Formats: sequence, structure tokens, C-alpha cells
Amino acid sequence: MKELVEMIAKSLVDNPDKVQVSQLEGEQTTILELKVAPEDLGKVIGKQGRTARAIRVILGAAGMKMKRRFNLEIIEKG
Repeated sequence: MKELVEMIAKSLVDNPDKVQVSQLEGEQTTILELKVAPEDLGKVIGKQGRTARAIRVILGAAGMKMKRRFNLEIIEKG
């Protein structure tokens, strides 16, 4: 799942080398932290959050198949 989010994010941004995805495992939930360069934050979130929402929908659908829940957090890299 981490690789999927990384691949999607790298295809959206101008600085793909600054994309980082970390995975925090919980009992029922896995949190994926997506870090991008400040100038790429808007590209990953999209207008009115549509792009971020679409990525979360993909994670939700894949999570159902794996019987696991995934949360995506988008973080601005300082």
C-alpha cells in the first residue's frame, strides 16, 4: 500500500524525489504519512481536496479486500 501511495504522489508532483511515505501499523488501522515539498502540497490535495479524497477512496477499496483500514495523512515537508 505504501508503494501505491508513493507511486501516485510521485506522478502528481513536480519534485518526485522529495516524496516520502511512512507507514505506522496499528491493530486494525494503518496510517500512511505522505510528505511532499511545500510547493507540491496543493497538487497532492487538489481543488477542494478532490485528489486527496480520490487517493483515500483507493486506499479504502484496497483495504476492504485486505480486511484492513488505511488512513492517509498529508504532511508538508519543512
